[in-house]
Amino acid sequence: MLRRLLKILFFLIVVILLFVLKTVYESGHFKTITNHFDGEIQEIGGIAGGEDITIDQETGLALISSSDRRNFDKQGNIFLLNLNETHPKPINLTSDLKLDFRPHGLSLLKLADGRKQLYVVNHAKNKTDYIEIFNFTDSTLVHLESIKADNIVSPNDVVAVGERQFYLTNDHNEKLSGWRSFKDLLHIASGNIVYFDGGKDRILAENLLYANGINISLDKKRLFVAEASNRKIIVFDRDEKSGNLKRTDEIAIDGPDNIELDNEGNLWVGCHPKLLAFLSHSKSAENKSPSQVVKIIYKSDNQSIIEEKFMDDGHKISASSVGAVYKNRLLVGPVFDGKIILGDMKK
Repeated sequence: MLRRLLKILFFLIVVILLFVLKTVYESGHFKTITNHFDGEIQEIGGIAGGEDITIDQETGLALISSSDRRNFDKQGNIFLLNLNETHPKPINLTSDLKLDFRPHGLSLLKLADGRKQLYVVNHAKNKTDYIEIFNFTDSTLVHLESIKADNIVSPNDVVAVGERQFYLTNDHNEKLSGWRSFKDLLHIASGNIVYFDGGKDRILAENLLYANGINISLDKKRLFVAEASNRKIIVFDRDEKSGNLKRTDEIAIDGPDNIELDNEGNLWVGCHPKLLAFLSHSKSAENKSPSQVVKIIYKSDNQSIIEEKFMDDGHKISASSVGAVYKNRLLVGPVFDGKIILGDMKK
């Protein structure tokens, strides 16, 4: 009997060790980080946690989602950066906003009549999550509406497809809790994709392992969703009339976070090449986490071209979550750091 129990115990220990080793390996712990950027870099301070950035490709104006994630009581903001300027200075567009506001993912949409609207994930202090809609001009944001829906549970990012229509990712299907964190350790997938059609919301895809950044192709026919903990971007074909999605492809990539598009439709992705280092950085700013930005020329059917455009060991900028490009200028934003990086890439 004792021998049998020892065999069972030995088997359990081996299984646990293999699981731990697999988790450590897949987190990128053994990945070699070599600092890389082909161009000149300047730091832009005064922006806490510039986690998501989107750029108006018509004007070169960047909108930056800013929240101090080490101080949740602090009000967040949206900053404007004019990339036509050699040394742009951030302008706070929401300093007078009368709204409980801690922004996360964001999306800019130009409507058929020429108006531009900004859609923002908002984690309010009362632990209720909204999608905020703003009217955007070249120098102002005017709040239009707060949308709350049953399936907006743990929203991470949003992409707009109509005046009141959008897709969003829930990185989990429940609020933050000890039980949710335990399930994360076991790699239990609970993320999903929600579609809001202007009147009601519905879940279109489930069981994603930390659904993160989301964006749509220039022709609106294809949706890209980062599955951060599963180290891939999932590709969906989209039915424009119903909004329904059909999973068609995936792109292997380490720790993808937010996804932006350039004016040619290429994907630019902020990545966490070492996920365990990112978790350590989330606990303390003293623990650095590598930053990476890649460009993906999507060809479908496993024929995509992936090019690393930026890599840093975490000392210039830690825990990059977004890379957004305008012409030859690359903005890199972090989850926690109080600055962003502006790089002028060599042509």
